[in-house]
Amino acid sequence: MDINALPVATQLPVPPSARCVGGDGPVQVKKVAQDFEAMFVGMMLKSMRDTVGKDKLTGGGHGEETFRPMLDQEYAQAAARNGGLGLATMIEQQMKRTASPAPPPLKGNRDAD
Repeated sequence: MDINALPVATQLPVPPSARCVGGDGPVQVKKVAQDFEAMFVGMMLKSMRDTVGKDKLTGGGHGEETFRPMLDQEYAQAAARNGGLGLATMIEQQMKRTASPAPPPLKGNRDAD
């Protein structure tokens, strides 16, 4: 499915933090997109962990309960930085497209006057 085929009303709004026109705008858009992908991958890892039993190799315990989510978060961030699922790239492109100024209305259009 092509995201350009979606009506404008169904497209995600661009967060105000990503609407910078300054020098760090594209870098900030990329970071927001990667953070979103990392959050999504982290949620997938958490759901995956909930479906499998306790790890018999490490034995579980309070330490594992504490540090396993941190490890999964690092896995998710590393995946997003290195291309991951490709969501960050698509989100970044869409945010840049949505944040770009709208073209001026055509002359002769009743709504333009």
